Amino acid sequence: MTTDEARDGVSLTNLDQPLFDASDATKRDLVDYLDAVHDRVVPVLRDRPLSVIRVRQGQEPFMQKNVPKYAPEWVRTVTMWAESSRREVAYALCDDRRTLLWFANQRAVEYHPALFRSDEWGRPTHLVLDLDPPEGDAFPLAVRAALLVRQALADAGLAGAVKTSGAKGVHVFVPIGPAIPVEDVAAATRALAARAERLDPALATTAFIREDRGGKVFLDSTRAGGATVVAAYSPRVRPGVPVSFPVAWEDLDRVSPKDFTIRTVPGLLGGGDPWAEHMPGPQTLPADLIAEGHTIPVARVQAMHEGKRRARARRGA
Repeated sequence: MTTDEARDGVSLTNLDQPLFDASDATKRDLVDYLDAVHDRVVPVLRDRPLSVIRVRQGQEPFMQKNVPKYAPEWVRTVTMWAESSRREVAYALCDDRRTLLWFANQRAVEYHPALFRSDEWGRPTHLVLDLDPPEGDAFPLAVRAALLVRQALADAGLAGAVKTSGAKGVHVFVPIGPAIPVEDVAAATRALAARAERLDPALATTAFIREDRGGKVFLDSTRAGGATVVAAYSPRVRPGVPVSFPVAWEDLDRVSPKDFTIRTVPGLLGGGDPWAEHMPGPQTLPADLIAEGHTIPVARVQAMHEGKRRARARRGA
């Protein structure tokens, strides 16, 4: 019996191979899942420079940004400067089912689109806070922190949608209007994180340096600009292949990340698209929020300087 087949003109190979260690899944399971939810996944990827995490047999997972030279000519690409790697990168644009299936056949498990569209560089479509709880079974802490963020948003006259990260954390997305410069979006994100932290500093922290977090939930405000965030409905390279899944705010404290896997999600979705259904319309960021954020140092830069200071202090000790 062959393990190869074709869908939408895409050749799919070695479908019965294990996906990765501890996945309890095959490559076919990945392909079947992405195909089953392609009409939800493609809209959140369309026209956005895409990075993926692939898992080849016998190798560690790796992030791929540049489209390989052997990619079919119908895979659309856009060439952009990647600040992290300091070079021009030809990113894929996953605009249709066929491209998604091709990526699945490449063993691309995770899908990390940019926060901007390919023709609107420097204009993020969403403000994002990534809530990272401490190690262990700490998802309930991430939920409590998410509710702090929701309160900070409401106090600023804003609203957002929430999803599990597919790991142990939570992502809050706030759709914003098209005319807001990335520097102002980044500033507003820092201000929202700071305001949420002030609501319960015993639970949440904006400390970028891990050793300074003291077992609290990290409110990561660094996703603006060229950063990516795993897409809604994307699988993750984790045991059991969990999925980053949208949840209604009122249900957030009733779920576990383990509820959402490539095996369970198609049945949970039925005919719905909760990410689209829960997402508010684009909003204007308040001027006072932006202004406050511009007074807060950029976390990565502040952490870099603090790291150098601590290194000097250790050398002088």
